[in-house]
Amino acid sequence: MQNLTPDLCDEFPQIVRVVEPIFSNFGGKLSFGGEIVTIKCHEDNSVVKRTAGTPGNGKVMVVDGGASMRVALLGDMIASNAINNGWEGIIIYGCVRDVDTLKKLDLGVQALNSYPLKSEKRGLGDLNIPVSFGGVDFIPGEYVYADNNGIIVSSESLTLPA
Repeated sequence: MQNLTPDLCDEFPQIVRVVEPIFSNFGGKLSFGGEIVTIKCHEDNSVVKRTAGTPGNGKVMVVDGGASMRVALLGDMIASNAINNGWEGIIIYGCVRDVDTLKKLDLGVQALNSYPLKSEKRGLGDLNIPVSFGGVDFIPGEYVYADNNGIIVSSESLTLPA
């Protein structure tokens, strides 16, 4: 659906929270949404990699990378693993790499920018804690929706009337 987030904003204006327009689409799935699973990490994508290897069941990984522009927290191998495990999408408050491959994959990917250097793997990071960026709180178990128009968050699962 091309205009998912505008349509949801029109239908549910009192319950959606709109993320500041700082993200770009990098994945092959341009419109995506699902239940939020959060990760907080800084320049270490160990928890992102580990989580991508677990059943996603249509959920969206929301990664607070502290807006670091020094390393990429997602590349083609982790993205492919996420697809194989049923993840709907990944939102990175930081950078991604392998962008030409990411745009061919059936995964929603939004990030601040691209950067070719991979992150270190020190095993650091937190899973499923509330994170905040772009003027919005992302709470595990809530819902996020993203497309080329932007990213929105809701405490409820949203569907458009037929």
